[in-house]
Amino acid sequence: MTGYARAQGADESRRWVWEARSVNGRNLEVRCRVPQGFERLENPARTAAGARLKRGNVALSLTIGSERQSKPLRINRALLAELGILVEEVRKSTGAAAPAADGLLRVRGVIEEEDESQESEEVVAALDKALMRSLDEVLRGLAESRAGEGKALAGVITGHVVEIEGLCRRAAERAAAQTGVIRSRFESQLSDLLERAPPLSEERFAQEVALLVGKADVREELDRLAAHIAQARSLLKEARPDNPVGRKFDFLCQEFNREANTLCSKSADIELTRIGIDLKGAIERMREQVQNVE
Repeated sequence: MTGYARAQGADESRRWVWEARSVNGRNLEVRCRVPQGFERLENPARTAAGARLKRGNVALSLTIGSERQSKPLRINRALLAELGILVEEVRKSTGAAAPAADGLLRVRGVIEEEDESQESEEVVAALDKALMRSLDEVLRGLAESRAGEGKALAGVITGHVVEIEGLCRRAAERAAAQTGVIRSRFESQLSDLLERAPPLSEERFAQEVALLVGKADVREELDRLAAHIAQARSLLKEARPDNPVGRKFDFLCQEFNREANTLCSKSADIELTRIGIDLKGAIERMREQVQNVE
């Protein structure tokens, strides 16, 4: 199912944004993109997504920025002490005036930006916890977005079920007339052979017609289609965020298609064949929508 969500957060030194996007997929596939240095969050993020979602191609992305205009500065005291010793040696040997403090601080390497990668384990753990809270928020938003689409899809799929039910009703009405069609066709074909073959007895003729009618009997397929329609309506009622039915519905569409194919292969009437083809088209349209269902 398609959906989008965004969540953001911040602490004293950083701000971050999680984004989640999903498109249709037969199974669940989660891709995670995080900044360098935060690869440790990829597996927890995929696990969190799998706990909330069952189908779809999901893309998670994390963007992190600094709350400070620049990194905090620190003095390299070891270098400064070494410079002090050298300055004192030069002053004694040459009599030159000692440089002022600002002159020493301008020496390259005396003032450095703090390396935030050296943060303590406690700070890193607190940051990861805050990031995962934001991830949980964005996953909730994505699930809600997908649920909203699901409600709209329920009406569309219900329309397809109604269409399929109507076609099955027409097929049942037409199938009832197949016996007469088969008998007329058999009589016509038999009359062409009478000059070259001995005529059939009434008993043998009835047996042949009964055999052809049995082969063309689609009542079993129509009964199973009716059962599938009832199951489809049941799945639509059962569908909830905590009870995904997409996989079951996908399998049900395969069973719908199987019965429609058998109906077409058994048909001895052109009109029934046309209804069967229309039925297959309606099932395929429903199947395409079912791919969007969680």
